[in-house]
Amino acid sequence: MTETLEHPGLADFEAHRRMIFGIAYRMLGSVADAEDLVQDTWLRWSQVTGPVANPAGYLARTVTNLALNRLDSAAVRRESYVGPWLPEPLVGEPDATEGVERAETVSLAVMVLLESLSPLERAVFVLKEVFGFSYKEIGEALDRGETACRQVGSRARAHVQAGRPRYDAPADLRRRATDEFLAACVGGDLNRMLELLAPDVTSWTDGGGVVRAALRPVTGADNVARFVLGVLTQLGEATARPALVNGQPGLLLAVGDRVDSVTVFEFAEGPDGAPLIAAMRTVRNPHKLTRLNP
Repeated sequence: MTETLEHPGLADFEAHRRMIFGIAYRMLGSVADAEDLVQDTWLRWSQVTGPVANPAGYLARTVTNLALNRLDSAAVRRESYVGPWLPEPLVGEPDATEGVERAETVSLAVMVLLESLSPLERAVFVLKEVFGFSYKEIGEALDRGETACRQVGSRARAHVQAGRPRYDAPADLRRRATDEFLAACVGGDLNRMLELLAPDVTSWTDGGGVVRAALRPVTGADNVARFVLGVLTQLGEATARPALVNGQPGLLLAVGDRVDSVTVFEFAEGPDGAPLIAAMRTVRNPHKLTRLNP
């Protein structure tokens, strides 16, 4: 990005850079595309010659409309996508999630829900529920009426709330369950894995047709546990470690110096109050993991 310290708009842009990235990432589900839009937004911002009364609103409007334009081509690609689609994960980057406001709205579970919204619904939801813009401001940004945006926002919010996990385990319990599941996987302890999985657990794997992956969700504790152990057996000498995935506890699996997959969990409350893994989302598509590899 060709920025200079002398540019009068640089300070305002830098103050809102994380917001710009946060909007773009939630709209597109791709770190690379989001970073492209940050650059495109800067190029447009750097061409503004007069004073801007509300830099945050101007920048949010710019990146949102850029994202809406980009979604047209993304929708075509998704129609031919092989197997489950998952967002490109943010791994081990707490600043990336803390800086986009309300880290829980950047979890893979919520990102998948956002993907099921229409582009307009997604834009209104992100601007209102995540970044706190008023419906009046959103209407101005999207060239829509305030009332219409309020209706779209209400519909989008209801959809996301209906699909969100009902159980929010404390962070330390989620991390402990993640660590215990990792130990059980590494040790090949099927019984312990079954103890940590909810009976109706579901696993999604995004291979994008590039690497071997389940083309449909795997359901049920026994099926999921055996599927995970089967993958580990196929990989051979693999190493796994805990990781922060979109602000949530997850696992990173590597073969040699190459990251093979990133997994994040959702939890349900078990009979004894301890969290059980209710959902697993694993990204294996190497195109979505390039930033994690040397």
